[in-house]
Amino acid sequence: MSEQTQMQAEEMPPHAVLVQMGTGYWVSRIVYMAAKLDLADHLADGAKTAGDLAGQLGVQERALHRMMRSLSSLGVLKDEGDGRYGLTPLGEAMKEDAPGAAKYSLLSMAGDAMWRVWEHIDHSMKTGEPATGKALGMPIFDYLGQHPELAKQFSGAMVGIHGAEPPAVAEAYDFSQFGTITDIGGASGNMLGHILTKHSGPKGVLFDLPHVVKDSPSTLEKFGVADRVSIEEGSFFDSVPAGSDAYILSHIIHDWNEEQCLTILGNCREAMHDESKLLIVEFVLPEGDEPHIGKLLDIVMLVLPGGEERTPAEYSELLSRAGLKMTNVIPTDSPASIVEAVKG
Repeated sequence: MSEQTQMQAEEMPPHAVLVQMGTGYWVSRIVYMAAKLDLADHLADGAKTAGDLAGQLGVQERALHRMMRSLSSLGVLKDEGDGRYGLTPLGEAMKEDAPGAAKYSLLSMAGDAMWRVWEHIDHSMKTGEPATGKALGMPIFDYLGQHPELAKQFSGAMVGIHGAEPPAVAEAYDFSQFGTITDIGGASGNMLGHILTKHSGPKGVLFDLPHVVKDSPSTLEKFGVADRVSIEEGSFFDSVPAGSDAYILSHIIHDWNEEQCLTILGNCREAMHDESKLLIVEFVLPEGDEPHIGKLLDIVMLVLPGGEERTPAEYSELLSRAGLKMTNVIPTDSPASIVEAVKG
């Protein structure tokens, strides 16, 4: 909740705040529809009317005008008069190539597949299991693997949601002490790219499934670190590359149930040498009722993949079960923290 929204909520009676929470999906689906229609990209060269766009977008003119009017009330569009609407800074951020990948976050997180999963939150509450099996017929990552366009949107959403973290992690931790850093489940290499750009000494290993790392060379080239990174393919459920000085698990542990987490952590422990460090980048939950995005994401993890977010004490317990010892929790200039661990 933004500071402005929180201030507004404090001025509202309790029932009104609850009603606003309960109808939040109205806004979610409106901005999703705008992203699905590529509305921001169609307005990139200037304000237009619904009549100018309806035929191109394949929608009914009056319905589009009403949608654009609603978006202007949300600050996404600006009413320029004579039925014309243009982009505000919020609207600019919804364009295809805008920094932060907001368009992909809207298409993925507010899209139809996720919508269907959330319909079954009661299943997750009754069983403690993810709702994706009931809604989609299979686990979420299997479903994405069978739907490439959704997988692309999901990857973009991860950039949008976690985009501020890689530079913050690179800044918050002294990676210069390591000779080799392995990013387990490192996908495109975005995290490793930021770390190696900030710290010129270490070399990197990017480890993930074959179809996930296929586009990583271009990302590493963009950072100028391709010559310092080797790409290895495999599943962290089977094994991870051995002998590195540091192992990074960035938003991996929160995706899986406890048994699966112990398998991943056990494989990391087996690969580590005695001086290696394991660095888990996650939304570490504060105790008590302090607001934190991770406390909402914890329910997302319950409903979608079946994982969870954890407090420092819960991470310490999990790591201990895997034969590892938590040594520190380092905050970053982002919602994520770094949980540091060594062999127990």
